[in-house]
Amino acid sequence: MTRLQIEKTKSSPEIDFNPQTHVHLIKGESYPENTTQFYDPILDWINSYLAEGYEGDIVFNIELIYFNSSSSKILLDIFDMLDETKNEKITVNWIHDEDDEAMEEYGEEFEEDVEHINFNIVAK
Repeated sequence: MTRLQIEKTKSSPEIDFNPQTHVHLIKGESYPENTTQFYDPILDWINSYLAEGYEGDIVFNIELIYFNSSSSKILLDIFDMLDETKNEKITVNWIHDEDDEAMEEYGEEFEEDVEHINFNIVAK
C-alpha cells in the first residue's frame, strides 16, 4: 500500500497517511468547493488500508482549525469506518488549540459517536 500525501490548500487540509508507520494526519482547514471530489480518494484509501487488517497500533491525528458541515459529515464517515473495525488499537487524536472551545466541543461530539476505538481530545 502506498502512502497518501496531499498538500494543503487554502480550503483543504494536508493529508499524510503513512501505511508504514501507521500514523495518519489530517491538518488545516477543510471547506473544499467539492467535498465529495476531495474526500472520495481519501475514503477509498482508508477502506483499502483497513481491509489489510493490520493488527498493531494505528493513529489518526486530526488537527483542524476550521471545517464546514460537508467536511463534518466526511469526518463522521471516517470515524464510523474506523469504529466498525472494532479494533481497540486504533486511536484518534482530536487536536485543537487550547483556546478554541468550539473545536474542543466538536471533538466531544465526535467522541460520543464511537464505541470501539480510542478517541482522545488533545489541547495544544
